[in-house]
Amino acid sequence: MGTFDQNGNYVPRKITERDASFAEEIESTFPPIKEGQLVKGTVARITREEVLLEIGWKTEGVILNRELTIRQDVDPNTVVKLGDTVEALVLTLEDKEGRLLLSKKRAQYERAWGDVERIKNEDGIIEGVVLEEVKGGLIVDIGLRGFLPASLVEMRRVKELTPYVGQKIQAKILELDRNRNNVVLSRRAVLEATHRENRDGFLVNLKVGEVRKGRVSSIVAFGVFVDLGGMDGLIHVSELSWKHVDNPADIVKIGDEVEVKVLEIDGERERISLSLKATQQDPWQAFAAGHAVNQLVYGRVTKIVPFGAFVQVGDGIEGLVHISEMSTHHVEAPEQVVTPGEELWVKIIDLDLARRRISLSIKQAAEGGELAPEYRDQFKADEQGNWVGADDASREAAWSEMYGAGETPTS
Repeated sequence: MGTFDQNGNYVPRKITERDASFAEEIESTFPPIKEGQLVKGTVARITREEVLLEIGWKTEGVILNRELTIRQDVDPNTVVKLGDTVEALVLTLEDKEGRLLLSKKRAQYERAWGDVERIKNEDGIIEGVVLEEVKGGLIVDIGLRGFLPASLVEMRRVKELTPYVGQKIQAKILELDRNRNNVVLSRRAVLEATHRENRDGFLVNLKVGEVRKGRVSSIVAFGVFVDLGGMDGLIHVSELSWKHVDNPADIVKIGDEVEVKVLEIDGERERISLSLKATQQDPWQAFAAGHAVNQLVYGRVTKIVPFGAFVQVGDGIEGLVHISEMSTHHVEAPEQVVTPGEELWVKIIDLDLARRRISLSIKQAAEGGELAPEYRDQFKADEQGNWVGADDASREAAWSEMYGAGETPTS
């Protein structure tokens, strides 16, 4: 419209040409954006193929499904929700279909590289979720795809990696090469650092001679490793039992709770030596406490040697019948008198606890004598004065009492 001058005359408005087109003026009201720029917007719509993002520009931005996340074949609804504020990278202002294309995963990638580089420089710890198992290790989502080699998943090599998929883990960044898009992680480094802290405090409080409870963590040919709650200690095979042990797995199983005695602590080498048998009663001491020279004991022949035969007279207790103590007549070979597995009476003629040796005699047992206490209610003398079991059940009961319920010694 025009205006009026001082005299009241109407002055029409001067018509001028537009300096710019209407479309250009409209476009000038929107903030400028360019390819490669990071923008923020609000999720306006979600479909199986794409997400529309309102960024305050003349058109909504489109994030295709493949540009949402580094994870493959995911439902967009599991990544974003309506109304979420999302940061995205501008890929192109106008594709052949006239769409403004954006990428959420590439925006995260740019941010993630900055975070990863900072954490690497600070020697920090990064957290992520294991996406998948690949040849040689695992892929971890840390905003970008990090590779965790199988040898660096645990402190010891693991054979099965599938259970880690979907798990959130912490790791150290070992290698970083942005040009090659290569990030190598180590979970073992985090575990070792934590273990080292726990171990240092644990060793300070551990004392030789202490009895501790632990759990069997692994079994090897030379012994058993026990987790004491801060470190693993080793029970050498010789310290597993008072009896001879050929296979440690015959004594304990992985996961068993055991009570052990600390024998030695090597702080420099960070090794702890343990004993299982030291927490158990020494069968030799128990036998010596309940038996005396000249007493009769019932035993079973376990082994024949050129100079005599070994007879088991208690759990883990074997004594030697020298060939000269086998019979009143001359014996050329022990096989002439006894056979492996044979049960018979023997007399204790020498008991050496310090050397853990028992000397036995078959010929002196034949002369009779006093029964050891554990047999007095189980055997009786026959008409010739020989000690015999009251019946087979009583005899087996005697063996069961000596060796434990349900265990009968074998040849």
